[in-house]
Amino acid sequence: MSKQIIHTDAAPAAVGPYSQAVAVTGTKTVYLSGQIGLEPGTGDLVSENFDAQVRQAFANMTAVIQEAGGTLNDIVKLTLFLTDLNKFTAANAIMAELIPQPFPARSTVGVASLPKGAQFEVEAILVLA
Repeated sequence: MSKQIIHTDAAPAAVGPYSQAVAVTGTKTVYLSGQIGLEPGTGDLVSENFDAQVRQAFANMTAVIQEAGGTLNDIVKLTLFLTDLNKFTAANAIMAELIPQPFPARSTVGVASLPKGAQFEVEAILVLA
């Protein structure tokens, strides 16, 4: 097995011991690290607003997917992390707007906290054709 590390400056740099994404040669599977609503240029949260953080997290994820040679259609699994599950409906609506059908598999997890005080994080698994 050979791993290819995927990195783009169009998404925030890793703020810990992880890569933006990893492609595994031979399987055409790409595992993306979680993205929160950081602005790529500053590394700061885009806003305190939940919806704005969700949209920025998906934009960051999309940038990494494109750098890996994929599109949103290549997502086979998403995991959403929310610090307030009462905001699930809002996150769900934004995801439905941004992710094309047929929708990928998904898990949603309520968590106590996220890095940098974020309210939302998304991670994905892609399979590239």
